[in-house]
Amino acid sequence: MAEIVFVTPAAGQANAAPPPSALGLLSHTVHPVLGGDQAIRIPAGSAIAMVDARADLAAARATCQLLVNATSGWPILLLVPASGLSVISADWRVQDFILEDAGPAEFDARIKLLMATTSSGNVLSAGPVTIDEDAYVATVGGVQLDLTYTEFELLKYLVAHPGRVLTREQLLSEVWGYDYFGGTRTVDVHIRRLRAKLGPEYDACIGTVRNVGYRFAVDRQS
Repeated sequence: MAEIVFVTPAAGQANAAPPPSALGLLSHTVHPVLGGDQAIRIPAGSAIAMVDARADLAAARATCQLLVNATSGWPILLLVPASGLSVISADWRVQDFILEDAGPAEFDARIKLLMATTSSGNVLSAGPVTIDEDAYVATVGGVQLDLTYTEFELLKYLVAHPGRVLTREQLLSEVWGYDYFGGTRTVDVHIRRLRAKLGPEYDACIGTVRNVGYRFAVDRQS
């Protein structure tokens, strides 16, 4: 059974739209919310975000992008009318879509497949950053980063410990290893490079704790 956040885009809507009747016939737990801002307040334990594109395609696209940027990598299933299929593209950042008139069996199958795909592999997420350890790929806001081996390992360690203050010495021992003979200055250099690659929109996620070290703070993205 899946936990599903059913998101109605807020543009032009006074209340959250009811989920499709076919979805109500299944055993999944559904949490209807109005707008992406409400959705991102729900704890990340919810498995799937289903975005309703039946009434407003443009608002649904913006909502999908908001969820990707502001959550810890929820998979997104787009509920869409057949007339809207021609406008869906990669920049919607959804994992799958389903037509509004689909039956319970198709809803159930797509939800289960999406859950299985999401749970496979070794993926870390915090804020806008996702680390796929199996594919050795790091993305920020859905865009792949070009990282060296050490930059990847450093970012992975930061993302794996969101909110924690990590000293330079701790980062040096955990990322570079105890047999590394360089000083902690190398940590500062690599942090600078990571921030540059994250770009001005996301570099504030790596916060400096003066005289101590660094912290990956998901609430500091600009």
